[in-house]
Amino acid sequence: MRHVIFAAATAVIMAGQALASPDFWSREWPNTNFERSSVENWVEILSGGPPKDGIPAIDNPTFQNVADKTTVGAREPVITVEIGDDNRAYPIRYLTWHEIVNDTVGGVPVAVTFCPLCNSGITFDRRTRHGVLSFGVSGKLRNSDMIMYDRETESWWQQAVGEAIVGDLLGTELEQIPTWMESWAEFKARNPDGLVMAQPGYPRMYGANPYQNYDSSHRPFLYSGELPPHGIPALMRVVRVGDRAWPLSRFETATEISEAGVNLSWAPGQASALDSQDINAGRDVGTIRVRDAQGRDVAHDVMFAFAFHAFWPDGTWMIAR
Repeated sequence: MRHVIFAAATAVIMAGQALASPDFWSREWPNTNFERSSVENWVEILSGGPPKDGIPAIDNPTFQNVADKTTVGAREPVITVEIGDDNRAYPIRYLTWHEIVNDTVGGVPVAVTFCPLCNSGITFDRRTRHGVLSFGVSGKLRNSDMIMYDRETESWWQQAVGEAIVGDLLGTELEQIPTWMESWAEFKARNPDGLVMAQPGYPRMYGANPYQNYDSSHRPFLYSGELPPHGIPALMRVVRVGDRAWPLSRFETATEISEAGVNLSWAPGQASALDSQDINAGRDVGTIRVRDAQGRDVAHDVMFAFAFHAFWPDGTWMIAR
């Protein structure tokens, strides 16, 4: 699978360069207002392969009690959303194939999102000044990051930054909710009475990684931008808090770092979702938690270094002193 995907990358990039214009995309997206856009270089917008909704977002997911879930491996990553007394786990084995889950947790309408090509797992509040939005997968990429769209206006949204980049809602920003990625075993131990998303009713190879060995590659898929500075590998994971990024190499000699007003901790036990074919057998990348001085969870993302550099070119790299 990986070899087929990557072999097609050059052809897709060349085609994207030839068709790079809002006029071209408007044929597929007649309801999107392309006169409103913050995209300066349309060459950056590429088709990832699937068409609009070819990767089906999940609406109104069903859940199981933690004790009843037997199909998720102990080391498999889940995105944990804890709002009030409502604690839910969204397994990456499902998000790899669906990328967006529209749900309501603790009374808050949320979009739980995961872009495999950037390893970016972010949860957004779906409430905006324009009303509560529902999101789908456009099938488009920018700097290898998923472009979402809202079903109400069909505006395009950049997943990594949570902002509308094309359409009537241009410039609208989604609030990022403090959530994190951890192993299924960690979630179960802390939330024995919690809920976990049930397997969606689609014919997918849930639990399998279609991007085998991706996070040990030298170059990202469908990305032609600048590589990170300071010799940081493009596909090294970094912890992004606002416009700052801590490379995970910092945790090779420490399990806790306190800088810039936040405390970052690392613990082993979580498998990479982008390593081996069997997600549960992936190499150990550990779990990151980010808290403030009062011990409260802080919104963050554990993404690849190239994606941070692409979307925060003037961001601060918190490299070892």
